[in-house]
Amino acid sequence: MSDDISGILKDAQSKMTKTVEVTKEDFAAIRTGRANAAMFDSITVDYYGAPTPLNQLAGLQFPEARTIIVTPYDRTATTAIETSLRESDLGVNPTNNGDNLRLVLPALTEERRRDYVKLAKNKAEDGRIAVRGTRGNAKKAIEKLVKDKEIGEDEGTRAEKDLEGVTKKYIEKIDAALTAKETELETV
Repeated sequence: MSDDISGILKDAQSKMTKTVEVTKEDFAAIRTGRANAAMFDSITVDYYGAPTPLNQLAGLQFPEARTIIVTPYDRTATTAIETSLRESDLGVNPTNNGDNLRLVLPALTEERRRDYVKLAKNKAEDGRIAVRGTRGNAKKAIEKLVKDKEIGEDEGTRAEKDLEGVTKKYIEKIDAALTAKETELETV
């Protein structure tokens, strides 16, 4: 296999790996019946006029499955953190006890679980589309090598078969992550 082809396949593989990671991060942000730190990754707080990620302003503790204790590093930011949490899509109403904020996640209804499963399926499909897009770009690069006579047609065909195998492997990884997320969402 020529260096050009192995470079194209390596590049495609690294992009597909990144796509799978991003898809898994998207899944982690989808709320399940249990509290987890990834749920708070997208929450920003207006801290002295600058949007600042919550995890830079406060520590998070999970004493129970649906309870979160948010402890601000700077007590003057407590009100801003409370406001951001209340306005987030988590559906929580923080209780301020002076030192920290206590959040109790509401139990997920069957309808809400179905919505989250649907959201997870959409995120998985976005991931599959990105993987297939990477495959398409790599395939064009291989076809260009064949057209420019830098490699033979047989070598190009073999490279495309290898590319298909790699693509299938990464789509299966996304599907496996989706199945795990669906199971997690459907477990009451």
